[in-house]
Amino acid sequence: MSGAEFVPLSLTPLLIGCLAAVACALPGNFLLLRRQALIGDAISHVVLPGIVVAFLLTGAISATAMMLGAATAAVVAVVLIEGIRRFGRIEPGAAMGVVFTAMFAGGVLLLELSDTSGVHLDVEHALYGNLESLVWLDATGWGSLMDPSALRGLPPEVFRISVVLFLITALLAVFWRPLAISTFDEGFAATLGVPVTTLSLGLVITSALAAVAAFDAVGSIIVIAMFICPPAAARLMTNRLGAQVAWSVAFALASAIVGFVLAGYGPLWIGGTDAVSAAGMIATVSGFILTATALMGPKRRSVV
Repeated sequence: MSGAEFVPLSLTPLLIGCLAAVACALPGNFLLLRRQALIGDAISHVVLPGIVVAFLLTGAISATAMMLGAATAAVVAVVLIEGIRRFGRIEPGAAMGVVFTAMFAGGVLLLELSDTSGVHLDVEHALYGNLESLVWLDATGWGSLMDPSALRGLPPEVFRISVVLFLITALLAVFWRPLAISTFDEGFAATLGVPVTTLSLGLVITSALAAVAAFDAVGSIIVIAMFICPPAAARLMTNRLGAQVAWSVAFALASAIVGFVLAGYGPLWIGGTDAVSAAGMIATVSGFILTATALMGPKRRSVV
């Protein structure tokens, strides 16, 4: 594929897929160690009432309103999950199960009671995404990367997920030491004066915002896979947290790049005529990477 075809048709979807994968994998490492890796799956359920409320308040199907509604619902959900987990003294998985099933049911009920169930709410902005459609129509080749007028035509998802990734990276860098200590031993962290509850709540809220931003760009399939597979595979490669984070980023990028290429060209290589879902293939590749590390990784007998 020449630059005149690759840049407008494939560069931005590939870039967005990579950014979203890394944005989810970074906090996913800490969620995995805290046994909260399924927070991405929970968020995919709880954003429904936020989307419905956003539609009812604005009366229009708007990507910005849907994103704000979904993000608000996600933040409310993680606050409830953390509150139930701490004050109810139950496992994180049970707390997530209670919250996301209740909020999802509430969203469905709200749809029915508000007479909007017959309206086609374009939830792909917050949940399903369509990575292949995020093309850069104003680009004509590699030279467009230096063309201000062409850059203004970039899909807005590029800027959105880039900002989220930057914020996540900055927050992890600033709070790395207290976050690492509280992740492995909350009791010891508390004796050192580390605000354990605040850090835990901040982590899940940050993860929720990353998930919602990624949903808007790539859909829930990639989000759920990236929160779990790269960190889990990285954990099977090393017992050192810093090295684990680095491995998870490498696995996330490999999943996004290889998955995107296989989605577009894999069927052609085996005699097919149509491409397959990029999101599905990226998630599949991440699963293969996890399987490979589980079978051959140096820490494959470790239990997290």
